Amino acid sequence: MILQPAIRIMTMPTERRLYVGPNLRRLRRDLGLTQADMAADLEVSASYVALLERNHRPLSAEMLLRLAQTYKLDMSTLAGAGAANETARLQAVLKDPMFADIDLPTLEISDMASNFPGVTEALLRLYTTYQEEQLALADRGAERFEAGDQADPTDPVAESRRFLAARRNSFPGLDDAAERLAQAVSGHDSLTGYLKARHGLRARRLPSSVMVGSVRRLDRHRKEILLDDGLDAASQSFQLALQLAYLELRAEIDAELEGGSFASESGERLTRRALASYAAAAILMPYSTFARAVEARHYDVEALARQFGASFEQTAHRLTTLQKPGQERVPFFFIRVDPAGNVSKRLDGAGFPFARHGGGCPLWSVHQAFTTPRQIVTQWLELPDGQRFFSIARTVTAGGGGFGAPRVERAIALGCAAEHAGRLIYTRDRPGLGAEAATPIGVTCRLCHRTECTARSAPPIGRQILSDDVRGTGAPFGFSDT
Repeated sequence: MILQPAIRIMTMPTERRLYVGPNLRRLRRDLGLTQADMAADLEVSASYVALLERNHRPLSAEMLLRLAQTYKLDMSTLAGAGAANETARLQAVLKDPMFADIDLPTLEISDMASNFPGVTEALLRLYTTYQEEQLALADRGAERFEAGDQADPTDPVAESRRFLAARRNSFPGLDDAAERLAQAVSGHDSLTGYLKARHGLRARRLPSSVMVGSVRRLDRHRKEILLDDGLDAASQSFQLALQLAYLELRAEIDAELEGGSFASESGERLTRRALASYAAAAILMPYSTFARAVEARHYDVEALARQFGASFEQTAHRLTTLQKPGQERVPFFFIRVDPAGNVSKRLDGAGFPFARHGGGCPLWSVHQAFTTPRQIVTQWLELPDGQRFFSIARTVTAGGGGFGAPRVERAIALGCAAEHAGRLIYTRDRPGLGAEAATPIGVTCRLCHRTECTARSAPPIGRQILSDDVRGTGAPFGFSDT
Protein backbone atom coordinates (compact mmCIF):
# COMPACT_ATOMS: atom_id res chain seq x y z
CA MET A 1 0.00 0.00 0.00
CA ILE A 2 2.82 2.33 0.76
CA LEU A 3 4.48 1.77 -2.64
CA GLN A 4 1.42 2.43 -4.81
CA PRO A 5 1.56 6.26 -4.80
CA ALA A 6 5.27 6.14 -5.66
CA ILE A 7 4.56 3.78 -8.56
CA ARG A 8 1.82 6.08 -9.84
CA ILE A 9 4.17 9.07 -9.69
CA MET A 10 6.89 7.21 -11.58
CA THR A 11 4.53 6.16 -14.37
CA MET A 12 3.11 9.66 -14.90
CA PRO A 13 4.33 11.28 -18.17
CA THR A 14 7.03 13.82 -17.51
CA GLU A 15 6.58 17.31 -18.94
CA ARG A 16 9.52 18.66 -20.95
CA ARG A 17 11.14 21.45 -18.97
CA LEU A 18 12.17 24.59 -20.78
CA TYR A 19 15.42 26.29 -19.70
CA VAL A 20 16.03 29.61 -21.44
CA GLY A 21 18.60 31.30 -19.22
CA PRO A 22 21.05 32.62 -21.86
CA ASN A 23 18.25 33.72 -24.21
CA LEU A 24 16.43 35.50 -21.37
CA ARG A 25 19.63 37.26 -20.27
CA ARG A 26 20.34 38.38 -23.84
CA LEU A 27 16.76 39.64 -24.23
CA ARG A 28 16.97 41.64 -21.00
CA ARG A 29 20.26 43.23 -21.99
CA ASP A 30 19.01 44.04 -25.50
CA LEU A 31 16.05 45.81 -23.90
CA GLY A 32 18.36 47.72 -21.56
CA LEU A 33 16.69 46.35 -18.43
CA THR A 34 18.04 45.30 -15.05
CA GLN A 35 16.80 42.14 -13.38
CA ALA A 36 14.73 44.34 -11.06
CA ASP A 37 13.17 46.16 -14.04
CA MET A 38 12.18 42.91 -15.73
CA ALA A 39 10.86 41.50 -12.46
CA ALA A 40 8.65 44.57 -12.04
CA ASP A 41 7.33 44.25 -15.61
CA LEU A 42 6.52 40.56 -15.10
CA GLU A 43 5.23 40.99 -11.52
CA VAL A 44 7.71 38.49 -10.06
CA SER A 45 10.71 38.83 -7.77
CA ALA A 46 14.15 39.84 -9.00
CA SER A 47 15.58 36.69 -7.45
CA TYR A 48 13.24 34.57 -9.60
CA VAL A 49 14.49 36.31 -12.75
CA ALA A 50 18.06 35.64 -11.61
CA LEU A 51 17.26 31.95 -11.09
CA LEU A 52 15.72 31.74 -14.59
CA GLU A 53 18.78 33.37 -16.15
CA ARG A 54 21.11 30.92 -14.43
CA ASN A 55 18.96 27.97 -15.58
CA HIS A 56 18.23 27.12 -11.94
CA ARG A 57 14.51 27.22 -12.71
CA PRO A 58 12.62 26.11 -15.84
CA LEU A 59 10.39 28.60 -17.60
CA SER A 60 6.71 27.77 -17.14
CA ALA A 61 4.18 28.09 -19.96
CA GLU A 62 2.48 30.91 -18.05
CA MET A 63 5.73 32.86 -17.70
CA LEU A 64 6.60 32.28 -21.37
CA LEU A 65 3.24 33.72 -22.40
CA ARG A 66 3.67 36.66 -20.02
CA LEU A 67 7.11 37.45 -21.49
CA ALA A 68 5.75 37.29 -25.04
CA GLN A 69 2.84 39.61 -24.23
CA THR A 70 4.86 42.07 -22.16
CA TYR A 71 7.69 42.53 -24.67
CA LYS A 72 5.77 41.73 -27.88
CA LEU A 73 7.95 38.72 -28.73
CA ASP A 74 7.61 35.65 -30.85
CA MET A 75 7.58 32.82 -28.28
CA SER A 76 9.97 30.77 -30.42
CA THR A 77 12.62 33.42 -29.77
CA LEU A 78 12.72 32.42 -26.12
CA ALA A 79 11.75 28.78 -26.55
CA GLY A 80 15.06 28.10 -28.26
CA ALA A 81 14.05 27.80 -31.93
CA GLY A 82 16.97 30.05 -32.80
CA ALA A 83 19.39 27.62 -31.18
CA ALA A 84 18.73 25.09 -33.96
CA ASN A 85 20.43 27.38 -36.48
CA GLU A 86 23.39 27.94 -34.18
CA THR A 87 23.68 24.19 -33.60
CA ALA A 88 23.71 23.51 -37.34
CA ARG A 89 26.34 26.23 -37.91
CA LEU A 90 28.50 24.87 -35.11
CA GLN A 91 28.19 21.30 -36.42
CA ALA A 92 29.30 22.47 -39.87
CA VAL A 93 32.36 24.20 -38.43
CA LEU A 94 33.32 21.21 -36.29
CA LYS A 95 33.44 18.99 -39.38
CA ASP A 96 36.73 20.67 -40.26
CA PRO A 97 39.55 18.08 -40.34
CA MET A 98 41.42 19.96 -37.60
CA PHE A 99 38.75 18.74 -35.15
CA ALA A 100 38.70 15.14 -36.41
CA ASP A 101 40.48 13.73 -33.35
CA ILE A 102 38.04 15.31 -30.88
CA ASP A 103 34.96 13.34 -29.83
CA LEU A 104 32.11 15.85 -30.18
CA PRO A 105 28.71 14.19 -29.67
CA THR A 106 25.75 15.94 -31.30
CA LEU A 107 24.04 16.35 -27.93
CA GLU A 108 27.04 18.24 -26.51
CA ILE A 109 27.11 20.57 -29.51
CA SER A 110 23.37 21.22 -29.12
CA ASP A 111 23.78 21.91 -25.40
CA MET A 112 26.62 24.31 -26.17
CA ALA A 113 24.55 26.27 -28.67
CA SER A 114 21.49 26.35 -26.42
CA ASN A 115 23.10 27.13 -23.07
CA PHE A 116 26.12 29.18 -24.12
CA PRO A 117 25.08 31.23 -27.18
CA GLY A 118 27.74 33.86 -26.51
CA VAL A 119 30.56 31.32 -26.47
CA THR A 120 29.08 29.65 -29.57
CA GLU A 121 29.05 32.94 -31.45
CA ALA A 122 32.63 33.64 -30.33
CA LEU A 123 33.78 30.25 -31.67
CA LEU A 124 32.00 30.80 -34.98
CA ARG A 125 33.57 34.23 -35.41
CA LEU A 126 37.00 32.89 -34.49
CA TYR A 127 36.74 30.08 -37.04
CA THR A 128 35.58 32.47 -39.77
CA THR A 129 38.51 34.79 -39.03
CA TYR A 130 40.85 31.80 -39.16
CA GLN A 131 39.53 30.88 -42.62
CA GLU A 132 40.01 34.45 -43.85
CA GLU A 133 43.60 34.50 -42.60
CA GLN A 134 44.35 31.15 -44.24
CA LEU A 135 43.11 32.49 -47.58
CA ALA A 136 45.06 35.72 -47.08
CA LEU A 137 48.25 33.76 -46.42
CA ALA A 138 47.70 31.72 -49.58
CA ASP A 139 47.22 34.90 -51.60
CA ARG A 140 50.29 36.58 -50.17
CA GLY A 141 52.40 33.51 -50.84
CA ALA A 142 51.30 33.32 -54.47
CA GLU A 143 51.75 37.07 -54.93
CA ARG A 144 55.29 36.95 -53.55
CA PHE A 145 56.15 34.12 -55.91
CA GLU A 146 54.84 35.89 -59.03
CA ALA A 147 55.73 39.47 -58.18
CA GLY A 148 58.47 39.29 -55.59
CA ASP A 149 58.00 41.69 -52.70
CA GLN A 150 56.33 44.28 -54.93
CA ALA A 151 52.84 42.77 -54.62
CA ASP A 152 50.11 44.98 -53.17
CA PRO A 153 48.96 43.43 -49.85
CA THR A 154 45.72 45.44 -49.92
CA ASP A 155 44.14 44.17 -53.14
CA PRO A 156 40.44 45.08 -52.59
CA VAL A 157 39.15 42.41 -54.99
CA ALA A 158 41.14 39.71 -53.17
CA GLU A 159 39.88 41.04 -49.82
CA SER A 160 36.27 40.78 -50.94
CA ARG A 161 36.77 37.30 -52.39
CA ARG A 162 38.38 36.11 -49.16
CA PHE A 163 35.45 37.44 -47.13
CA LEU A 164 32.93 35.55 -49.29
CA ALA A 165 35.03 32.39 -49.53
CA ALA A 166 35.53 32.17 -45.78
CA ARG A 167 31.74 32.11 -45.37
CA ARG A 168 31.13 29.86 -48.41
CA ASN A 169 29.06 32.70 -49.89
CA SER A 170 26.23 31.88 -47.47
CA PHE A 171 24.65 34.50 -45.18
CA PRO A 172 21.62 33.00 -43.40
CA GLY A 173 20.85 36.26 -41.59
CA LEU A 174 20.47 38.08 -44.91
CA ASP A 175 18.42 35.20 -46.30
CA ASP A 176 15.98 35.38 -43.39
CA ALA A 177 15.62 39.16 -43.59
CA ALA A 178 15.21 39.09 -47.38
CA GLU A 179 12.60 36.34 -47.11
CA ARG A 180 10.53 38.44 -44.72
CA LEU A 181 10.87 41.39 -47.05
CA ALA A 182 9.82 39.27 -50.05
CA GLN A 183 6.67 38.26 -48.18
CA ALA A 184 5.87 41.94 -47.63
CA VAL A 185 6.48 42.66 -51.32
CA SER A 186 4.15 39.80 -52.34
CA GLY A 187 1.26 41.73 -50.79
CA HIS A 188 1.60 44.29 -53.61
CA ASP A 189 1.40 44.01 -57.37
CA SER A 190 5.16 44.10 -57.84
CA LEU A 191 8.40 45.57 -56.56
CA THR A 192 7.43 48.90 -58.07
CA GLY A 193 4.09 48.77 -56.24
CA TYR A 194 5.79 48.05 -52.91
CA LEU A 195 8.40 50.78 -53.40
CA LYS A 196 5.61 53.26 -54.17
CA ALA A 197 3.46 52.25 -51.19
CA ARG A 198 6.26 51.84 -48.62
CA HIS A 199 8.78 54.50 -49.67
CA GLY A 200 6.82 56.81 -51.98
CA LEU A 201 9.25 56.01 -54.82
CA ARG A 202 8.27 55.43 -58.42
CA ALA A 203 10.41 53.72 -61.04
CA ARG A 204 11.27 55.65 -64.18
CA ARG A 205 13.18 54.38 -67.21
CA LEU A 206 15.46 56.73 -69.10
CA PRO A 207 17.75 56.39 -72.16
CA SER A 208 21.38 55.48 -71.60
CA SER A 209 22.45 58.91 -72.85
CA VAL A 210 20.54 60.53 -69.99
CA MET A 211 21.76 58.04 -67.38
CA VAL A 212 25.38 58.87 -68.32
CA GLY A 213 26.84 55.44 -67.61
CA SER A 214 24.67 54.55 -64.60
CA VAL A 215 22.21 51.68 -64.68
CA ARG A 216 20.35 52.86 -61.54
CA ARG A 217 20.12 56.11 -59.62
CA LEU A 218 18.02 57.19 -56.66
CA ASP A 219 16.65 60.70 -57.07
CA ARG A 220 15.53 61.56 -53.54
CA HIS A 221 14.35 65.04 -54.51
CA ARG A 222 11.87 63.78 -57.13
CA LYS A 223 11.20 60.52 -55.26
CA GLU A 224 12.23 58.41 -58.26
CA ILE A 225 14.35 55.37 -58.97
CA LEU A 226 15.87 55.97 -62.39
CA LEU A 227 16.73 52.91 -64.51
CA ASP A 228 18.57 52.57 -67.80
CA ASP A 229 15.90 51.55 -70.33
CA GLY A 230 18.46 49.32 -72.07
CA LEU A 231 18.22 46.82 -69.20
CA ASP A 232 16.25 43.66 -69.86
CA ALA A 233 13.35 42.66 -67.57
CA ALA A 234 15.47 40.45 -65.30
CA SER A 235 18.10 43.17 -64.84
CA GLN A 236 15.47 45.82 -64.13
CA SER A 237 13.91 43.63 -61.43
CA PHE A 238 17.33 42.98 -59.93
CA GLN A 239 18.16 46.70 -59.80
CA LEU A 240 14.86 47.48 -58.07
CA ALA A 241 15.50 44.68 -55.56
CA LEU A 242 19.03 46.01 -55.03
CA GLN A 243 17.69 49.48 -54.29
CA LEU A 244 15.19 47.96 -51.87
CA ALA A 245 18.01 46.08 -50.12
CA TYR A 246 19.91 49.34 -49.62
CA LEU A 247 16.76 50.98 -48.24
CA GLU A 248 15.57 48.29 -45.83
CA LEU A 249 18.39 45.82 -45.18
CA ARG A 250 21.25 48.18 -44.43
CA ALA A 251 21.39 47.12 -40.77
CA GLU A 252 21.60 43.44 -41.70
CA ILE A 253 24.35 44.13 -44.24
CA ASP A 254 26.27 46.17 -41.67
CA ALA A 255 25.98 43.29 -39.19
CA GLU A 256 27.55 40.88 -41.69
CA LEU A 257 30.37 43.32 -42.45
CA GLU A 258 31.22 43.65 -38.76
CA GLY A 259 32.58 40.11 -38.85
CA GLY A 260 35.19 40.96 -41.49
CA SER A 261 38.57 42.65 -41.30
CA PHE A 262 39.49 44.89 -44.22
CA ALA A 263 42.85 46.49 -44.90
CA SER A 264 41.37 48.93 -47.42
CA GLU A 265 38.22 51.02 -47.69
CA SER A 266 37.75 49.81 -51.26
CA GLY A 267 37.73 46.19 -50.09
CA GLU A 268 34.96 46.95 -47.61
CA ARG A 269 32.95 48.83 -50.23
CA LEU A 270 33.24 45.99 -52.73
CA THR A 271 32.11 43.53 -50.07
CA ARG A 272 29.17 45.74 -49.11
CA ARG A 273 28.10 45.80 -52.75
CA ALA A 274 28.44 42.00 -52.94
CA LEU A 275 26.27 41.58 -49.82
CA ALA A 276 23.66 43.99 -51.17
CA SER A 277 23.55 42.00 -54.42
CA TYR A 278 23.21 38.82 -52.35
CA ALA A 279 20.24 40.35 -50.54
CA ALA A 280 18.66 41.48 -53.83
CA ALA A 281 18.87 37.95 -55.23
CA ALA A 282 17.38 36.63 -51.98
CA ILE A 283 14.42 39.02 -52.37
CA LEU A 284 13.76 37.84 -55.94
CA MET A 285 14.45 34.17 -55.10
CA PRO A 286 13.50 33.71 -51.41
CA TYR A 287 15.45 30.92 -49.76
CA SER A 288 12.64 28.53 -48.76
CA THR A 289 10.72 28.86 -52.02
CA PHE A 290 13.84 28.66 -54.16
CA ALA A 291 15.24 25.68 -52.23
CA ARG A 292 12.03 23.73 -52.82
CA ALA A 293 12.01 24.70 -56.49
CA VAL A 294 15.57 23.55 -57.16
CA GLU A 295 14.76 20.07 -55.89
CA ALA A 296 11.51 19.91 -57.85
CA ARG A 297 13.26 20.98 -61.08
CA HIS A 298 16.44 18.97 -60.41
CA TYR A 299 18.65 22.08 -60.59
CA ASP A 300 17.60 22.99 -64.13
CA VAL A 301 19.05 26.52 -64.26
CA GLU A 302 17.07 27.68 -67.31
CA ALA A 303 13.75 26.41 -65.93
CA LEU A 304 14.45 28.03 -62.55
CA ALA A 305 15.34 31.31 -64.24
CA ARG A 306 11.98 31.35 -66.04
CA GLN A 307 10.10 30.47 -62.85
CA PHE A 308 11.60 33.35 -60.87
CA GLY A 309 11.93 35.88 -63.70
CA ALA A 310 15.71 35.98 -63.31
CA SER A 311 18.60 35.69 -65.75
CA PHE A 312 20.67 32.55 -66.23
CA GLU A 313 23.63 34.11 -64.41
CA GLN A 314 21.52 35.44 -61.52
CA THR A 315 20.01 31.98 -61.02
CA ALA A 316 23.36 30.18 -61.24
CA HIS A 317 24.83 32.63 -58.74
CA ARG A 318 21.92 32.08 -56.35
CA LEU A 319 22.49 28.32 -56.49
CA THR A 320 25.89 28.82 -54.85
CA THR A 321 24.26 30.35 -51.76
CA LEU A 322 22.02 27.47 -50.68
CA GLN A 323 23.99 26.41 -47.61
CA LYS A 324 21.72 27.67 -44.83
CA PRO A 325 22.31 25.38 -41.83
CA GLY A 326 19.68 22.67 -41.71
CA GLN A 327 18.39 23.51 -45.21
CA GLU A 328 21.47 22.83 -47.33
CA ARG A 329 21.20 21.93 -50.99
CA VAL A 330 23.89 20.82 -53.44
CA PRO A 331 27.07 22.88 -52.81
CA PHE A 332 28.20 24.54 -56.05
CA PHE A 333 31.20 26.48 -57.28
CA PHE A 334 30.84 29.29 -59.84
CA ILE A 335 33.25 31.12 -62.12
CA ARG A 336 32.82 33.79 -64.81
CA VAL A 337 35.50 34.38 -67.44
CA ASP A 338 35.92 36.51 -70.54
CA PRO A 339 37.27 35.23 -73.89
CA ALA A 340 40.82 36.05 -72.77
CA GLY A 341 40.45 33.85 -69.70
CA ASN A 342 40.28 36.70 -67.17
CA VAL A 343 38.19 35.80 -64.11
CA SER A 344 35.67 38.48 -63.11
CA LYS A 345 33.68 36.46 -60.56
CA ARG A 346 34.61 33.41 -58.53
CA LEU A 347 32.59 31.72 -55.78
CA ASP A 348 33.31 28.41 -54.14
CA GLY A 349 30.95 26.38 -52.01
CA ALA A 350 32.07 22.97 -53.29
CA GLY A 351 35.77 22.81 -52.47
CA PHE A 352 36.97 23.34 -56.04
CA PRO A 353 40.66 24.43 -56.14
CA PHE A 354 40.46 27.52 -58.32
CA ALA A 355 43.65 29.00 -59.70
CA ARG A 356 44.07 31.99 -57.41
CA HIS A 357 46.60 33.62 -59.77
CA GLY A 358 47.25 33.17 -63.48
CA GLY A 359 45.12 31.34 -66.02
CA GLY A 360 43.00 28.24 -65.49
CA CYS A 361 43.10 24.94 -67.32
CA PRO A 362 42.35 25.31 -71.08
CA LEU A 363 40.81 21.82 -71.15
CA TRP A 364 37.89 22.96 -68.99
CA SER A 365 34.82 23.53 -71.17
CA VAL A 366 34.14 26.98 -69.71
CA HIS A 367 36.87 28.25 -72.03
CA GLN A 368 35.31 26.58 -75.10
CA ALA A 369 31.75 27.74 -74.36
CA PHE A 370 32.28 30.77 -76.61
CA THR A 371 32.23 28.47 -79.66
CA THR A 372 28.61 27.46 -78.89
CA PRO A 373 26.94 30.67 -77.67
CA ARG A 374 23.93 30.32 -75.32
CA GLN A 375 24.16 26.53 -75.28
CA ILE A 376 24.81 24.56 -72.10
CA VAL A 377 27.94 22.42 -72.29
CA THR A 378 28.36 19.65 -69.71
CA GLN A 379 31.63 18.08 -68.62
CA TRP A 380 33.02 15.69 -66.02
CA LEU A 381 36.35 16.86 -64.60
CA GLU A 382 39.13 14.95 -62.86
CA LEU A 383 41.92 16.71 -60.99
CA PRO A 384 45.44 15.28 -60.67
CA ASP A 385 44.70 14.09 -57.12
CA GLY A 386 41.73 12.05 -58.36
CA GLN A 387 38.93 14.38 -57.23
CA ARG A 388 36.04 14.47 -59.68
CA PHE A 389 33.57 17.26 -60.34
CA PHE A 390 30.72 17.87 -62.75
CA SER A 391 30.24 21.25 -64.41
CA ILE A 392 27.97 23.02 -66.85
CA ALA A 393 29.11 26.04 -68.84
CA ARG A 394 27.28 28.61 -70.95
CA THR A 395 27.86 32.07 -72.35
CA VAL A 396 25.99 35.08 -71.00
CA THR A 397 25.69 38.59 -72.39
CA ALA A 398 25.94 41.90 -70.57
CA GLY A 399 25.03 45.25 -72.08
CA GLY A 400 23.35 45.65 -75.43
CA GLY A 401 19.66 46.53 -75.33
CA GLY A 402 19.70 48.39 -78.62
CA PHE A 403 21.39 48.57 -82.00
CA GLY A 404 25.01 49.59 -81.67
CA ALA A 405 24.97 49.33 -77.87
CA PRO A 406 28.17 47.68 -76.61
CA ARG A 407 27.87 44.08 -75.46
CA VAL A 408 30.20 41.96 -73.37
CA GLU A 409 30.26 38.19 -73.85
CA ARG A 410 31.37 36.08 -70.94
CA ALA A 411 31.16 32.41 -70.04
CA ILE A 412 30.07 31.08 -66.69
CA ALA A 413 30.57 27.62 -65.23
CA LEU A 414 28.60 26.07 -62.41
CA GLY A 415 29.75 22.81 -60.87
CA CYS A 416 29.60 20.42 -57.95
CA ALA A 417 31.47 17.44 -56.54
CA ALA A 418 30.84 14.10 -58.27
CA GLU A 419 28.92 12.73 -55.28
CA HIS A 420 26.15 15.30 -55.82
CA ALA A 421 25.99 15.19 -59.61
CA GLY A 422 23.25 12.55 -59.69
CA ARG A 423 20.78 15.09 -58.31
CA LEU A 424 21.21 17.33 -61.39
CA ILE A 425 19.02 17.03 -64.46
CA TYR A 426 22.13 17.36 -66.64
CA THR A 427 23.47 13.93 -65.65
CA ARG A 428 20.27 11.94 -66.16
CA ASP A 429 19.66 9.48 -69.00
CA ARG A 430 23.07 10.09 -70.60
CA PRO A 431 24.67 6.67 -71.15
CA GLY A 432 28.41 6.70 -71.73
CA LEU A 433 28.78 10.20 -70.34
CA GLY A 434 29.36 9.41 -66.68
CA ALA A 435 32.21 10.15 -64.31
CA GLU A 436 34.33 7.47 -65.99
CA ALA A 437 34.54 9.78 -69.03
CA ALA A 438 35.99 12.65 -66.96
CA THR A 439 38.40 15.04 -68.66
CA PRO A 440 41.77 15.18 -66.85
CA ILE A 441 42.41 18.83 -65.99
CA GLY A 442 44.70 20.75 -63.67
CA VAL A 443 44.24 23.80 -61.49
CA THR A 444 46.67 25.82 -63.59
CA CYS A 445 49.65 24.83 -65.74
CA ARG A 446 52.19 25.95 -63.15
CA LEU A 447 50.67 23.56 -60.60
CA CYS A 448 49.78 20.66 -62.91
CA HIS A 449 52.19 17.74 -63.29
CA ARG A 450 50.47 15.89 -66.14
CA THR A 451 53.46 15.16 -68.37
CA GLU A 452 51.63 14.49 -71.65
CA CYS A 453 49.22 17.44 -71.70
CA THR A 454 49.28 18.99 -75.18
CA ALA A 455 47.49 22.14 -73.99
CA ARG A 456 50.16 23.10 -71.49
CA SER A 457 51.32 26.73 -71.60
CA ALA A 458 54.06 26.54 -68.96
CA PRO A 459 56.03 23.85 -67.11
CA PRO A 460 55.13 23.10 -63.50
CA ILE A 461 56.91 24.89 -60.70
CA GLY A 462 60.01 23.12 -59.39
CA ARG A 463 60.38 20.57 -62.23
CA GLN A 464 63.50 20.41 -64.39
CA ILE A 465 62.79 21.09 -68.07
CA LEU A 466 64.23 18.59 -70.56
CA SER A 467 65.64 20.31 -73.65
CA ASP A 468 64.56 17.66 -76.17
CA ASP A 469 64.21 19.04 -79.72
CA VAL A 470 62.85 15.86 -81.26
CA ARG A 471 60.08 14.88 -78.91
CA GLY A 472 57.50 12.69 -80.62
CA THR A 473 54.51 13.91 -78.65
CA GLY A 474 52.58 17.13 -78.95
CA ALA A 475 53.40 18.21 -75.41
CA PRO A 476 55.16 21.61 -75.64
CA PHE A 477 57.34 21.01 -72.58
CA GLY A 478 59.24 17.96 -71.45
CA PHE A 479 60.24 17.77 -67.82
CA SER A 480 61.73 15.29 -65.44
CA ASP A 481 59.66 12.95 -63.31
CA THR A 482 61.27 14.14 -60.08
